Amino acid sequence: MVNAYGSDLAYIHDVGFGHFARSAAPGLLKLIRQGRKVRGLVVDLGCGSGIWARELCSAGYDVLGIDISDAMITLARKRAPKAEFRRASFLTAEIPPCAAVTAMGECFSYLFDASNTKRGLSSLFRRVHEVLQPGGLLIFDVAAPGRVPGPGPQRSYREGDDWVVLVAAQEDHKLLTRRITIFRRVGELYRRDYEVHRLRLFKGPELAEQLRDMGFRVRMLAGYGRMRFPPGHIGLLARKP
Repeated sequence: MVNAYGSDLAYIHDVGFGHFARSAAPGLLKLIRQGRKVRGLVVDLGCGSGIWARELCSAGYDVLGIDISDAMITLARKRAPKAEFRRASFLTAEIPPCAAVTAMGECFSYLFDASNTKRGLSSLFRRVHEVLQPGGLLIFDVAAPGRVPGPGPQRSYREGDDWVVLVAAQEDHKLLTRRITIFRRVGELYRRDYEVHRLRLFKGPELAEQLRDMGFRVRMLAGYGRMRFPPGHIGLLARKP
């Protein structure tokens, strides 16, 4: 497995890019509450720093969060102490019987684990279908073609009080590569780090067909409630009958 979201990038993602999870939470909660007999445990794959987990706990759900990053798990345990968290790949983690499984923030696209192949993801979908209670939900979003606007590498820059992040993103057919340079202030100096994130780009209809073949009822999502996905970003809701 590739090292992903080390301590500095995990911190920056939490303080500087947590708006996605915060904006998605109300719409996700509404989807889950609308689910037929959806009560009990929610498993959050790629839980990150626990923003969504805390919202679920506040809404009265039991929560199990799973993430491949040690640093993210540390942040999540501080933010949502009522939830349970485990450090693992979503492809190999044991998923207990539950009411819903969520995976926001393009979780299934990330290729940190070499077993994230079409076969590996199919195996995950199959296991989720087996453990979901009747009426249970699998809700997730992924990166799709067109995630990077325009031709060639697209560069972006963000900064906070004690950090700077520079991203060069390039899309090549079925793959998105983000080259991330990080600067975080430590005392009077800045510490530099660098990560490369590769993401598989999915086509919604193909994913939907794959899920239907396993017994799910599927619909595409344009966003989570009022939060709309940008171009090249798609969501799916799969219900176990």
